[in-house]
Amino acid sequence: MKKERKMLSSFTILLIIILALAVLSWIIPDVTSATLPDILLSPAFGFYDAKDVCAFVIVLGGFLEIVKKTGALDNGVATLVRKLHGKEEIMIAVIMFIFSIGGTTYGMCEETVPFYLLMATTMVAAGFDTLVGAATIALGAGVGVLGSTINPFCTGAAISALNDVNISTNTAIIDVLGLILWLTSYAVALFFVLRYAKKVKADKGSTILSLQEQEVMKREFTDKEVDKDATLTANQSLVLVLFGLTFVIMIIGFIPWEDLGVTIFAGWSDFLMGNPLGAWYFDEGTTWFLIMAIIIGIVGRISEKDFVDTFLTGVGGIMPVVLIIATARGATVLMSTTGLGDYIVTVCAEALEGVPAGIYAPVAYLLYLPLSFLVPSTSGLASLSMPIMGGITAKLGFSVETMIMIFSAGNGLVNLFTPTSGAIMGGLSIAKVDYATWLKFVIKPVVAIAIVNMIVVTIAMMVL
Repeated sequence: MKKERKMLSSFTILLIIILALAVLSWIIPDVTSATLPDILLSPAFGFYDAKDVCAFVIVLGGFLEIVKKTGALDNGVATLVRKLHGKEEIMIAVIMFIFSIGGTTYGMCEETVPFYLLMATTMVAAGFDTLVGAATIALGAGVGVLGSTINPFCTGAAISALNDVNISTNTAIIDVLGLILWLTSYAVALFFVLRYAKKVKADKGSTILSLQEQEVMKREFTDKEVDKDATLTANQSLVLVLFGLTFVIMIIGFIPWEDLGVTIFAGWSDFLMGNPLGAWYFDEGTTWFLIMAIIIGIVGRISEKDFVDTFLTGVGGIMPVVLIIATARGATVLMSTTGLGDYIVTVCAEALEGVPAGIYAPVAYLLYLPLSFLVPSTSGLASLSMPIMGGITAKLGFSVETMIMIFSAGNGLVNLFTPTSGAIMGGLSIAKVDYATWLKFVIKPVVAIAIVNMIVVTIAMMVL
């Protein structure tokens, strides 16, 4: 029988990290020492810095609760599981791949948070556990970001940062390397997720969830599971169509179409938000979810009072996720305040000078791991590190394009498990999976992906 294990909460882990960063700033003489106000105010400043994401998640909580109120979500999951009986593993592979496409194209990260509840519910109903649902999303989108191709927040930001210091790049090479890293990492991640899912499906006792997590899963997902014979009413079917359309439009709105040379949305799709599809971000996404919550409430025949009460219930239920995201961002704010990021990047870059290509690539990859832990923001790390790392790479006559993908892969790998990622911590909170349990599961795929990544970038650095 599994023993109960006591675990630190996400908040405690994040506050310990903030304190550790402060202590580090006191030890290193070349950075600004964190003051007591810097430490105490970092979560509040993190909330302010992540206010757009927090607002998005708050409205999202209300939106999801409205959809659940109609009964369409529960009956829809039951119908889907019944139709996919015996094909659940294919479902995992397809959904993971779809999320990975979002990751490689536009850096799908915080946008994954809405899906954790749906995937946890679906996977539990299909005979798996909540960890399978969380892994399908986190590893799916994560390996996509890791192997970014046209992601403007990763490779786009890195190319821009190098252009600012007059270093040109070949985007075709970046795209090919990104494709290789994306697909190889996806294959590794899928192998581990499917292996674990099969074990849980065959024997519920093989789950690595603690007793506490299993009790929560039973209470939140299993006990609330609808009748497997339930069917969708016409009204609920329409709600599900609107539910799916909400996410499709959101994704279309977030992909930077103009950067890809696609102009089909220009000139007409700005009538609702003021910005055309492809120029949306969290402000537009927040407004879109609020609009669709109202529409679904009307279609679902929810009264005005019930709508307000239900929406506020959803907001209240998701507030812990919002606070986790804000606290995680507080660590990044403290890094910026003290200058730790600049210092560490400079020291790491100087350590790589004079190293041959076959060693340069894997060492640079390994150096990006602690850097990405300290600066989880992909675009922020690109702006901070690429002028320095790219400059040294060009000076040594090595492939700058490979260095961009080393940054992308290293940063993407760390964001699969770092507690400073609001998306990971928030998503796990929604799926009712403890961070310690996630680490226990993800360590093996992370190590395997890292080995494959280092082989790919080392060969590329030696050949290009």
